[in-house]
Amino acid sequence: MSSFLNIKKQTNPQFFKLISLSNYYPHGLSSVERRTAKKDNVKMKKTYKSKIGLELAIPLVLIFGTVLVITISEKPSWLGIVILLPVILFVVHMFLTTNYMIESDELIIKCGFLFYKTIDIKNIKKITETNNPLSSPATSLDRLEINYGNFDSIIISPKKKTEFINYIKILNPNVEIKYKKKQNETIDTLIH
Repeated sequence: MSSFLNIKKQTNPQFFKLISLSNYYPHGLSSVERRTAKKDNVKMKKTYKSKIGLELAIPLVLIFGTVLVITISEKPSWLGIVILLPVILFVVHMFLTTNYMIESDELIIKCGFLFYKTIDIKNIKKITETNNPLSSPATSLDRLEINYGNFDSIIISPKKKTEFINYIKILNPNVEIKYKKKQNETIDTLIH
């Protein structure tokens, strides 16, 4: 990694300056640094894979496994197997290809080949930790709800949640972050 940064430092000193500043200023870069990066066409790209939660994976494995075993053991029905296998492969594909990419000032959300959404990071107003089970491009119940635009929201589940939030904050320091209360905080509040 250090050789990569040395090469980037020699070829584009503004890139190295931007990376260095983001490490020292976790609350965000000033508008001057952001404008400098845009002026020099520095394309920052970071991909976050979706966290795969056992709370979603285990029930799906049990359901599909049971149906597959019954289909094979009872009266082997080739039609049932031919229908079931593509469904299983589709679900596995969705789980493995769900990711969230930050490229320049955009958040790109991909889930398989069916879901693709681009959100301008400057329009993100709030990020809230949630366990909301609504259908969304998230493969875990350990989720983040992103509010953007006037009344739009989307739920995602990046594996490295804290790093994802910090990176968004670097690009848009005005984003409000709302964490879930810890169980200990709730207990302390009730005692006092």
